[in-house]
Amino acid sequence: MLEFDTDIFLILNGLHADWLDLPMWYISGNKTWIPFYLLLIYLIIRQLRQKSWLIILAIALTVGLADSLTSALMKPYFARLRPSHEQKLQKEIHLLADENGQLYRGGQYGFASSHAANSFALATFIFLLFRQTWRYVGLLFFWAFLVSYSRIYLGVHYPLDILVGAAIGAGLALGVFWGLDRLTKISQSIRH
Repeated sequence: MLEFDTDIFLILNGLHADWLDLPMWYISGNKTWIPFYLLLIYLIIRQLRQKSWLIILAIALTVGLADSLTSALMKPYFARLRPSHEQKLQKEIHLLADENGQLYRGGQYGFASSHAANSFALATFIFLLFRQTWRYVGLLFFWAFLVSYSRIYLGVHYPLDILVGAAIGAGLALGVFWGLDRLTKISQSIRH
């Protein structure tokens, strides 16, 4: 299975183009999305008023759990090298240089992707919350997919890292949302 994962990685990472390098670099960056996150916070506050603090706290908890599970627990436990750190792949993969001119390789270990876990946690939670009131809320999954794919494009994650990270993020979002909804009936109050 790991060989298949590597083969798929090489195909996807090989689909690079010079004009995509800079956009993918920014798509992968955490600071890039700050205005987007602020817009989401604004929309949540506008829609939910007094209950917005609880939702923002629940989203922060969900993303924090996703990040901790993948970065603090899984990466050191499984110790699977990122493709960018695999010596046998060095001549086959497309890597980008960072702002210092050094090849960007990410941290040593990559299983599972915290970028995928965090973005799918956010997308899933907000989708569950506003699926009946925000017409285009499903587009958040396209955003999460794009952020996740950028990690393969940059050569720092295998597809399996992404799939497991996305499943963890979505699963945690489902769990936290379900728990919050059972306690507060927040989804009923949004519909009315």
